[in-house]
Amino acid sequence: MAAAASSRPLLQPLAQASAHNQDGGAGSGLAGCGSAGAGWEWRLAGSGLWWPGGGGMKLLRGPLGVALGLVLLLSPVQTVEPISLGLALAGAASALTGLISYPRLYCYFRECCLQREGARAGAGTALQGDLDKKLFGQHLVKKVIVKAVTGFLNNTNPKKPLTLSLHGWTGTGKNFVSKIIAESIYEGGLNSNYVHQFVSTLHFPHAHSIGQYKDQLQSWIRGNVSACGRSIFIFDEMDKMHAGLIDSIKPFLDYYEQLDGVSYRRAIFIFLSNAGAEKITEVALDFWKSGKKREDMELKDLEAGVSLSVFNNKNSGFWHSSLIDRNLIDYFVPFLPLEYKHVKMCVRVELESRGYMVDEEIITKVADELTYFPKEEKIYSDKGCKTVFTKLDFYYDL
Repeated sequence: MAAAASSRPLLQPLAQASAHNQDGGAGSGLAGCGSAGAGWEWRLAGSGLWWPGGGGMKLLRGPLGVALGLVLLLSPVQTVEPISLGLALAGAASALTGLISYPRLYCYFRECCLQREGARAGAGTALQGDLDKKLFGQHLVKKVIVKAVTGFLNNTNPKKPLTLSLHGWTGTGKNFVSKIIAESIYEGGLNSNYVHQFVSTLHFPHAHSIGQYKDQLQSWIRGNVSACGRSIFIFDEMDKMHAGLIDSIKPFLDYYEQLDGVSYRRAIFIFLSNAGAEKITEVALDFWKSGKKREDMELKDLEAGVSLSVFNNKNSGFWHSSLIDRNLIDYFVPFLPLEYKHVKMCVRVELESRGYMVDEEIITKVADELTYFPKEEKIYSDKGCKTVFTKLDFYYDL
């Protein structure tokens, strides 16, 4: 989990800024402005302007201090008449106050807890486009994710947070889809301050610390949703999470208007798990054996079976979970095992992304190097597309 953001002023006296630079701080700003002979050094603080005088550095607070800094920084002369300075300060302070109070302009320069401009209207198109270009063999995923996310973003009064549980074998696209969802809402994607990732084996490794993890998890979610209602929480390796831990977030996923003054209804929770993959493969194989097309599978053919399989799996973080028992998971999204042709598609796209010419011979060689199951039919890649990227390195001098 990311550390708390620093409250250090953005621009400060040069001496302080230098110290902050040495310990890893930003130390950003303009220095050496004003009278060169006097050696004045101006730095903008979080709420005003530091200026030299009276035997030390003084802070002029508020828009007036910032405005004075702007006037002095931009002025080509070394002396300013009091009346002219006063008029300039008034105008600059007024303009600055207006600019700062205009959210869209502020958020143009700094990330805000707002959807990217046009995200609502374009979320469906952007999601569909990215999934069509880079996700293969997952017609159910594309349909469910686009409709669920777009509908949720366009709903001005949701009754509960959006909860998606993604299930399937390694390399079928679960992490990729969660990344695309984050990018459709925040430009920073997974690196956004409002997107939070948890990996079970990293963040919750010890069974004897479940009580502590529950408290920490609740505090983290409560604090971040208080700061940004449109927060996104991604839980990876749910199949490796200790049973009972995830139930601690149940109140946040329920149909409460508010909890202790905080509404969680605009947040998004995404769970990633390998649990249920056996059931998905079983259904997919039955379709194949009966001569039906893979694309004929519908969500209703898989969702109930996956939900039950995960709920009864003692090795799953969802084992007998109240999140499933109380129907708080909106969609169980099945990721089908990938076939040989899908692996070749992955290799082709990776070649293109690296700027290489598409070489069908290399594509075939990489796809042939992977192993497939079941043992007799050898239809599905046992690692999906996960290893094609490293396999390609063998054929190219990087």
